[in-house]
Amino acid sequence: MDRLDGQSDVSFADKTDAPIYAGLVEEQGDVPAEVRRVAEETLREVDRALDFSSVRSPAALR
Repeated sequence: MDRLDGQSDVSFADKTDAPIYAGLVEEQGDVPAEVRRVAEETLREVDRALDFSSVRSPAALR
């Protein structure tokens, strides 16, 4: 699976590569991938909430 930034999702494991990890993912879900998704979503929300592009610096007012 590809992420929004174009990098591969390294948390996905083939059962033959990491059977213990794959078993945990089946039982608990892919926690690292979910944390990454929530963190990326939070960063996007913060970028929108703290958009200072319309604020001019005092030097620009002179």
